[in-house]
Amino acid sequence: MEKQLKYRSTIKSRPYFYNETKSLAELILQGLNDVEIKEKVLIENILQINSEARKKEVASTILKRLAVLDAFLMKKMTNGDVETSKVIVLYAILKTDRLFFEFMNEVFRDKLTYQEMVITDRDFYTYFESKRQQSKSVAKWVDYTFYKLQQVYIRILFEAGLMKNQKGDRELDVPVINPDVIDHIVNLGDEKFIHAMIGGE
Repeated sequence: MEKQLKYRSTIKSRPYFYNETKSLAELILQGLNDVEIKEKVLIENILQINSEARKKEVASTILKRLAVLDAFLMKKMTNGDVETSKVIVLYAILKTDRLFFEFMNEVFRDKLTYQEMVITDRDFYTYFESKRQQSKSVAKWVDYTFYKLQQVYIRILFEAGLMKNQKGDRELDVPVINPDVIDHIVNLGDEKFIHAMIGGE
C-alpha cells in the first residue's frame, strides 16, 4: 500500500484529530455519506473550527483516513476501550501517510524490537536525512518542513499513547491493543502496520 502513495508533508498541518475522527466515524456508522458529513461540518460546525477553509481541509483529511477503515474497526474506535480506539486512529494515519508509516516502521519499530525505549532529535534527523537521499521530492523540501514534521510526529505519538513525554529524550510506550482488533487487521493483510506500532518481526 505505502509504495503506491507519494511522499507528502501535509500531515504537518493535519495532526492526530482523535476526537474529530471519532465524531465523523459515528456519522458514517449512522449511514451518512461524505457529502452529508461535509455539510454538517460546514453548516453545524460539529468540529468547532472557525475558518471555513480549515473546516473543509480537516473534514477531507479525516474522511480520507476513515475510508481505509471498515465498519468493524470504526465501531471499535467509537465504542471500544480508549487505548485500542487511539491505536485505530493511528493505524488509519499510517495507512494514508507513507512518510509517517516508514518512520514508524524503520525507527519506532526498531526501537521497540531492540528495547531502546527512547527517541531523540538525532533519530528524527537521521531518518529525514535518509529519506532526502532516497527521494528527489523529499530532497526539495526546506529544513522548516522537517522541523514541523518532527513536531507533528511527536505530537501524534504522544496523543496516541505511544510516547510518554514530548521533550528531550522521549520515552516510548507499547500500546495494549484489543486482540480482536489485532486479529482483524492481520486478517486484512495489514500485519506490517501492527508491527510498526508494537514492534516485532
